Amino acid sequence: MSAPANDVQDYVGFDTITQQMERKFLKRGFNLNVILVGESGMGKSTLVNSIFASHLIDTQGRRAAQEVIRKTTEIAPVTQMLEENGVRVKLTIVDTPGFGDQCNNEGCWVPVIKYIKDQHAAYLERELKPNRERIIVDTRVHACLYFLNPGSRGLRPLDVEVLKRLTEVTNVIPVIAKSDSMTIEERTAFKRHIKEELAFHRIMLFPYASDDDADDDRVLNASIRELIPFAVVGSEEVIEVEGKLIRGRRHGWGVINIFDETHSDFVHLRNFMLRTHLSDLIEVTSQRHYEQFRTSQLRQIKELRAQQAAAAASGGAPPVPTQAQPQVPISVMQHQPMAQV
Repeated sequence: MSAPANDVQDYVGFDTITQQMERKFLKRGFNLNVILVGESGMGKSTLVNSIFASHLIDTQGRRAAQEVIRKTTEIAPVTQMLEENGVRVKLTIVDTPGFGDQCNNEGCWVPVIKYIKDQHAAYLERELKPNRERIIVDTRVHACLYFLNPGSRGLRPLDVEVLKRLTEVTNVIPVIAKSDSMTIEERTAFKRHIKEELAFHRIMLFPYASDDDADDDRVLNASIRELIPFAVVGSEEVIEVEGKLIRGRRHGWGVINIFDETHSDFVHLRNFMLRTHLSDLIEVTSQRHYEQFRTSQLRQIKELRAQQAAAAASGGAPPVPTQAQPQVPISVMQHQPMAQV
């Protein structure tokens, strides 16, 4: 008598969760928010347009010498919908025209920090609503491209001050703008000097080291840290060289191909931001920077309520918040971080 056929199905099927997540992700898309910080003339708009291979933003710098110089740092967000191979991204690029353009740049970083914290506060407000949205619109800044002037001898006092403040609230990626203004030897020496100064001032940059990193992640992140700051050249111009079309810049002494790794770190920067660490940028923003902000604000709410309860028990007047709607805790949360800048 032959043995009965084994009809027992051992396959459960939970391994399909990645496919399920992918279908939902493709349907919903995601948000990516990048802020550009640097003085005028550093090629911020050109670089970001080059990274995303699309003309997303126009330059906010002065186009003529007679144009009035901005007296304050402005915040200029532009949002575009992009799609690649069925993946949709709502991309917001935030330019900061006027940053660092004055003789006295004291406090020029305040509007930048305020904008980043305001996005945290707006997300927290939506998160704490009794009837909150199923999918909260994410305007939190996921990455900051900080542009270093290739004409400086290193980090200026302004750079040190701003980098320290920015790294507390967002993921900062420093880039040496218009690196084709230097020779290869000058670029190498400048990068080494900047790296030493960043270490000296204990400026912690993304990607951050973590005990949870796998071995391959540690190796990848170590290679990225070796490249920081990225010496980049951006260009939206397509030129022909020896019968081939390239994206680059033409000089009297030759042509810069932005995709040539011997000419520029552009490819490394793009791959880092979009191909290897895009998910990490979004995740670290939520789990590190936003969580620190959220914890701080909820602690302030708790302290305020304790003060109000103590005042009510003693029959005295409750403490009055500084904004118009003291009954709404989120108003206090939006105000407090601004006073700390």
